[in-house]
Amino acid sequence: MPQKITMTTPLVELDGDEMTRVLWPLVKEKLLLPFIDLKTEYYDLGIVERDRTDDQVTVDAARAIMQYGVGVKNATITPNADRVKEYGLKQQWKSPNGTIRAMLDGTVFRKPIMVDNIRPAVRSWEKPIVVGRHAYGDVYKNAEIFAAHGGKLEIVVTSKDGKETRETVMDVDGPAILQGVHNTVASIESFARACFEYALDQKIDCWFATKDTISKIYDQRFKDIFQEIFAAEYQKRFTATGIEFFYTLIDDVVARMMKTSGGILWACKNYDGDVMSDMVASAFGSLAMMSSVLVSPHGYFEYEAAHGTVQRHYYKHLKGEKTSTNPVALIYAWTGALRKRGELDGLPDLISFAATLEGTIIECIEQGYMTGDLALICEPKAVKVLNSMEFLDELATRLTAKLA
Repeated sequence: MPQKITMTTPLVELDGDEMTRVLWPLVKEKLLLPFIDLKTEYYDLGIVERDRTDDQVTVDAARAIMQYGVGVKNATITPNADRVKEYGLKQQWKSPNGTIRAMLDGTVFRKPIMVDNIRPAVRSWEKPIVVGRHAYGDVYKNAEIFAAHGGKLEIVVTSKDGKETRETVMDVDGPAILQGVHNTVASIESFARACFEYALDQKIDCWFATKDTISKIYDQRFKDIFQEIFAAEYQKRFTATGIEFFYTLIDDVVARMMKTSGGILWACKNYDGDVMSDMVASAFGSLAMMSSVLVSPHGYFEYEAAHGTVQRHYYKHLKGEKTSTNPVALIYAWTGALRKRGELDGLPDLISFAATLEGTIIECIEQGYMTGDLALICEPKAVKVLNSMEFLDELATRLTAKLA
């Protein structure tokens, strides 16, 4: 066994819930700790600890990422009413992802992990479609009211000098619901620049869409900011690189997406990106075959699993049943964070290790050794369908041989 790779600065490690919490330490044990002198600042973002600390642990974790620059996050529960009852929680805590993204003010880029023996469900897709998701505001930082008896539903802005600006949403006679969302010009500007920089780095076209024909102030401002920044700062660079920026309505871009060959960045507002990134991931093969990174304009990076906590498999696990949960996205969260840590700290061995581990995963799957979700859609048929532990062991065996 070669000498372990030394790290100089820790990663901020954010643990999670349910089946992904079961797999998280196994990924470390089998694929990381034998080869790296791993340094992390650990934060438990499991729902029990978030409830115990009144969600302060989430805030502390985000501040730690600001301090150290790079974080790696497991999948976490965002509780609904059923989860409150299941875990005996004090309340329906906000999404930890939403809290962290708001504090770091970044853009989430999600890219499919492609293998030769799995064809995308959309037959025209030949190259990855990267979803760039604005990670601030909208329904993830909203205020909601249930008006049991109706009335005048309004939005109100009170300026610092006390002046009020009011807009009536609707007068209703019966029970109604009201939701208020917001965004900031500064955050939208950061989002636009992050997407343009990513497109230039990857040398791919950038598509952006809103519903400005309906939302004539909110969505229109997104459109205007993107176009103004592109014209002033990026148009010449895009032309020199041979790529394009394309704007259209959100319904039009969804239709166009079904006929593109891929190889583009699809910049999405927060909610659009939440939904469409899952659609793109599933169409390319599996939610577990998607890398995800939050890039902050302030120089912070948070790598995460793009999927949820795999609740159904967790309940099977609790019964003692073996599951075929795919851990690839969890592993890619670690490799992404380790690569970035290596880049920032000047550690080529750490960068090389991340690339070797990712290559090992691709090779393993392309040679027919995979979890059940991929075995259902691969062509030719899988050589061997592995449960979660078997798949991690197979990767560990292959990785050890490569690094010996």
